[in-house]
Amino acid sequence: MARGELIDTPDWIRLLAKVVAPRRERERFRAMLAEERRAFERSHGYDVFGAHPDGAAIAHFVTGFLYDRWFRVKSEGHAHIPATGPVIVAANHSGTLPFDAMMIYADLLRRTDPPRLPRAVADSFVAGLPFIGLLFARAGVVGGARRNVEYLLQEDELLLIFPEGVPGISKRFGQRYQLQRFRGGHVELAMKYGASIVPAGLVGAEEQMPQIARLPLRLFGAPFLPVPATPLPLPVRYHLAYGEPIRFERDPEAADDPVRIREGTERVQSAVQELIDRQLAEREGLFR
Repeated sequence: MARGELIDTPDWIRLLAKVVAPRRERERFRAMLAEERRAFERSHGYDVFGAHPDGAAIAHFVTGFLYDRWFRVKSEGHAHIPATGPVIVAANHSGTLPFDAMMIYADLLRRTDPPRLPRAVADSFVAGLPFIGLLFARAGVVGGARRNVEYLLQEDELLLIFPEGVPGISKRFGQRYQLQRFRGGHVELAMKYGASIVPAGLVGAEEQMPQIARLPLRLFGAPFLPVPATPLPLPVRYHLAYGEPIRFERDPEAADDPVRIREGTERVQSAVQELIDRQLAEREGLFR
């Protein structure tokens, strides 16, 4: 098979994609991945991380009800997302269960122009989740290993990263919209590979599923088992805004300087907090 050639995906994924996604939609994702062929060294129809056009089409369908009907995502600032080159979208993280990550991924999948496949960077345990881990990989999700991020930045990909990590999604209700300290790895790698960082602020997820307890159970490698106050997330409205990109020139020396990394990280965190504060001030209610 020639490099870059795309062959059929396994029967069950191909069948599922045909059932849930119109042909026009599947072709759009094939075209999107073809535009990023440098990162898609396809072997048996997949990229090196297991992504596939049919997987992206399935993800588009699966997230549709939550995106359009449940959380009714209202987003702005897409023009700030560079059309080419290595980009990191750095967003706040909250809500007990990662519906916020799913909706930002869905927004980027739908609203980038020209379309770009968002590579959401997840905690390492996600890949081990039965069935879900495989579908996430087919949709473009990658494990949070440093080498994975480096590879994608070298290939000029669009990454979605949550610098708060687990402390963000495990905040108590009284800490809502108070950003936990950002880790600096995304800034270090942006400096190393000349990537732009686009701050993203999401409002709504903090109230979707208040957490009342955490059980010390490490199922499939997850750090704990959350106990939410509601069995399903509340249908709060999500407000999402992207800010002006913070551009980092390729500078290996800066990437080795803890002071400059800390300054860059604080700059990104401040930009995200400003987007959150503005949207909170403008929000008319939890469900509007």
